[in-house]
Amino acid sequence: MDAEKSQEFYDRLKEQLLENSSWPSKYLYKFIVPTDTNKIERITGIFDNIGAVIESKQSKKGTYTSVSITVTLENPDAVIEKYKEVSKVEGVISL
Repeated sequence: MDAEKSQEFYDRLKEQLLENSSWPSKYLYKFIVPTDTNKIERITGIFDNIGAVIESKQSKKGTYTSVSITVTLENPDAVIEKYKEVSKVEGVISL
């Protein structure tokens, strides 16, 4: 995703979060990542020490791992900041 489309996505997401949630609020992140311990640890590390509940499950063939993270955040900007941090991990798909 190029920078302009990426910014449009984040702007739209922020607007939706402001309209549909009261803050602070719980937020559920869902990611699909190639099954690679280092990548999964990088993702979970982004949510360390903030009270996140993290669940992961490998695909049937073990090629991919889904990572679900539920965490209470202060505002939509905090949600977006975590998405941007996770996007730096190669091969991650955000759902």
